[in-house]
Amino acid sequence: MPSAFSDVSGSSRSVAPRLWRDRDFRRLWVGQTASQLGEHTALVVLPLFAVLTLNAGAGELGVLRAVGQAPLLLLSLFVGAWVDRWRTRTVMVLTDAGRTLILGAAAAAGLLGWLGLPVLLLVAFAVGALSVFFDVAYQASLVRLVKRDQLLRGNSALEGSRSAAQIGGPALGGALVSLLSAPIAAASSAVFFALSFLSIRRIRRTESIPERSERPPRLWRRIHEGLRFVVGDTSLRTVCLASAAFQFSFAAMMTVYLLFLPRELHLSGTTVGLALAATGPGALLGSVLAARLPSRFGYGTVLVAAAALGDGAFLCVPALHGSSAVTVSALLAINFVFGTAGQLVNVTVMAVRQAVTPDRMQGRAAATITFVGMGMAPLGSLLGGFLAMEWGLRTSLLVTAAGMMLSPVLMALSPLARLGRALPGPL
Repeated sequence: MPSAFSDVSGSSRSVAPRLWRDRDFRRLWVGQTASQLGEHTALVVLPLFAVLTLNAGAGELGVLRAVGQAPLLLLSLFVGAWVDRWRTRTVMVLTDAGRTLILGAAAAAGLLGWLGLPVLLLVAFAVGALSVFFDVAYQASLVRLVKRDQLLRGNSALEGSRSAAQIGGPALGGALVSLLSAPIAAASSAVFFALSFLSIRRIRRTESIPERSERPPRLWRRIHEGLRFVVGDTSLRTVCLASAAFQFSFAAMMTVYLLFLPRELHLSGTTVGLALAATGPGALLGSVLAARLPSRFGYGTVLVAAAALGDGAFLCVPALHGSSAVTVSALLAINFVFGTAGQLVNVTVMAVRQAVTPDRMQGRAAATITFVGMGMAPLGSLLGGFLAMEWGLRTSLLVTAAGMMLSPVLMALSPLARLGRALPGPL
């Protein structure tokens, strides 16, 4: 049984070498990198295809983004209860295979001229649904693969792989859509998911999943247990509220942002992709900092400061005009700062969540937080499309970016801000 608090800083030097000598962890890390690269490529390919090729308006783009995010709201709680009773390796392998087939079919449909908005909506929903399964499973998988004192390093490595995806995915997706075609861009995402499938299926360690009783609790009872656990823990409850505020505003802002860059600033698809990709190097730096700063300055201090810095950076975007080198440089700097701070928040929050949650509840805790937080994203996307039509792009971008600041305010007013330099243990 772990103690109430696990000292991360004292063993950080010995944890990292042990972690990277673990072949199964390396396979998870490689698979996660490929999967995230495929996901981030697809997240840029589908909206850009709709805007640049199908001439989708603000409302249509909002609907497309909302449909892709809807599975977070519809499926997260059920997926969490289900994943807690199955091997995460199996879940990840099956979802990778499914996304490979779906995007491969989308690429073929595009080459045949069938890739219209209705097909894009179906693809976005299907990929989004499978991504919910994968994301809940990989978070639960890490806890079953590594020791508790390796969680911060493990999360830093996995979030670092997401950073690599943020560097390559948007740039690759934007370039392929602009220079070649949306079908080829969709095919590249399918290849990445196939690589993830090949890596994760090679994990050999037997997972220590909870024993199944002869009469397992009903699904709704398991979902209720997860909800009650998260609501009953002060730190997790605050994470849920702050995540909901951020994801709602961020989804609205991104819907406007993806219209603002090509139509207000007149940037090409390639330049848009590069601007979005600037979050990647920042996120990579954030992953490195996340392995060090919380144990030095305290988890609460790092969370609040990083959230305020990263979310506040987007308040500068509405002041930009034209497509000059100064404008593009400013966009790169803003996205870099957002990537650094955002990744620092993501890694730190995930380490806190995993540390305070018993192993048997990992999937449900992750799914509950995803449901409450990411479940707000479809509504935010719809709101962003509506505001863009009614208020114009520049005003809507300022309002939605300001809404993102509610997240650090909620954390600053909660006990989460007072977390010290050691991870709390499970209740």
